[in-house]
Amino acid sequence: MGLFLTFEGPDGSGKSTQAHLLASELRTRGHVVVETREPGGTPVGEAVRHMFLDLDGPAQSPLTMALLLSASRAQLVSEAILPALERGQTVIVDRYADSTVAYQGYGFGLDLEIVRDLTRIATRGVTPDITVLVDVPVEVGLERVNRRGAHNRLDAPDIAFHERVREGYHRMAEAHPERWVTVDGTQDSQGVHRALMDKLAPLLQEVAQPT
Repeated sequence: MGLFLTFEGPDGSGKSTQAHLLASELRTRGHVVVETREPGGTPVGEAVRHMFLDLDGPAQSPLTMALLLSASRAQLVSEAILPALERGQTVIVDRYADSTVAYQGYGFGLDLEIVRDLTRIATRGVTPDITVLVDVPVEVGLERVNRRGAHNRLDAPDIAFHERVREGYHRMAEAHPERWVTVDGTQDSQGVHRALMDKLAPLLQEVAQPT
């Protein structure tokens, strides 16, 4: 099996940039990298992404959100993630099941057991080897979101919602330190990338030779 890494973080953390930088770095080292995102990554997933994030679309309950995201995730696992891992490739995903725990669970208050059950069904037990948490204070992240002007449904809730999301990430990282790697996202993108590569160095040394 290949190496499976996911990137998580509050809105405006810079996790998407870091996911791409890591993918580029690993390609220079000879890895075959499949780089994708959630929701999205497949035709079904991209349709869900548009529906899920559209500020002008109909309101969605937290359970509806979790079901939509789980449907997108199930398709991504079966169509992209699992086949790539079985080929021995490296998979990097910008958001995965932990986002649903953080946002719909901790943020919106959906029962965490429901979220975990949906995750088990959608992922078929495919769990990341490493999850990178790019962490920034809520105010910093939302200021970045406002500067770039690319708002979506999850940018709209109040500060308290985003604080709960960030706290949810911290709780997950503390509960499973063997899987989570946390980096300070307040630095410039190259600084964050260097810090991340330092933390990932032991893991990358253990990984089998690139395909």
